[in-house]
Amino acid sequence: MVMMAELKEEKAEGIDAAMLTVDQVARMLCCSPRTVRRLTDAGRMPRPVKLNALVRWHRETVENWINQGCPRAKDMEVLV
Repeated sequence: MVMMAELKEEKAEGIDAAMLTVDQVARMLCCSPRTVRRLTDAGRMPRPVKLNALVRWHRETVENWINQGCPRAKDMEVLV
């Protein structure tokens, strides 16, 4: 699980945009972009926002998901 100190470290490295790419989310989770896509497809993490051909995640949503212990996305909606 990623701790808040690590999230702050990510921001220091220039990942402080409100919308995150799959590569940025993967770095936050210390996994590959493919794993992020698999987690999303399986409903195990928040769904991204699709902006035409772009796929992005809301930073706040990903951070909240991590802080809640990475629950399944459908369970997270109830918790929010």
